[in-house]
Amino acid sequence: MSQQASPRGTFLEIADAVKAQIEANESMTELPTAAEIVREYGVSRGLALRVFQVLEKQGVAERVPGGRFRVIRQGEYMDRRPLAERLAEVIVDDRLVVGEAFPSTSKLCERFGVSRPTVTKALDKMQTAGLLSEGKQGKQRTVLALPDCKESAKQ
Repeated sequence: MSQQASPRGTFLEIADAVKAQIEANESMTELPTAAEIVREYGVSRGLALRVFQVLEKQGVAERVPGGRFRVIRQGEYMDRRPLAERLAEVIVDDRLVVGEAFPSTSKLCERFGVSRPTVTKALDKMQTAGLLSEGKQGKQRTVLALPDCKESAKQ
């Protein structure tokens, strides 16, 4: 971008250019950082941030922790509910009954594609809600209660 160009509308042009990059590169999963846009197009940080706002409004990108943006592809579905809610569904989906062993943290990490600390926090929330027993080293968690939301719908 020329330093002479007016910033009005410039962010829309940059947003279109980034969108074209996304469409051209199927493996692109994250947007460039604000610093990369500033460097590449010679614009201010504020203008770079407006580019992200435009792409977010267009449904091309979404915020992720750490101040970054993730690319959203057409037809892509991602469950955005809290992990504790999705783990509660494991009880129903796996047809677990009260007293039965809940899947291990390792298996849940693999199944949901998240880190061990993330699963542990969600399991602690389920324990607080009274759905699971306390987890200790060498002792597997068990189901203490069935979640209300899905139980009545399935029966």
